[in-house]
Amino acid sequence: QVLLEESGGGLVQAGGSLRLSCAASTNIFSFNAMGWYRQAPGKQRELVAAITSGGIANYADSVKGRFTISRDNAKNTIYLQMNSLKPEDTAVYFCNGVSRGHYWGQGTQVTVSS
Repeated sequence: QVLLEESGGGLVQAGGSLRLSCAASTNIFSFNAMGWYRQAPGKQRELVAAITSGGIANYADSVKGRFTISRDNAKNTIYLQMNSLKPEDTAVYFCNGVSRGHYWGQGTQVTVSS
């Protein structure tokens, strides 16, 4: 069973930073890509950032220039560095891995106060 466990969420003031981590129970090279999604209350889950097994990253327009996704293959972990946070970034952030199917973590809450 593949498990993804997020950590690093919390409460931060606007303009602040947080770093999310997602630790996988398996070698992350087994995933074609991994990424971060978020879901705000009353809204659909949306892709924030993704990174392929080859290290190619892509971002939602709303976070470009502020968020950075990275991976540490030795630790089987991906990260999301979030800078210049805005209240509209408030959401539950989910780690995702794509292999033969989609695998999800349980989510971590990020709250940005104005």
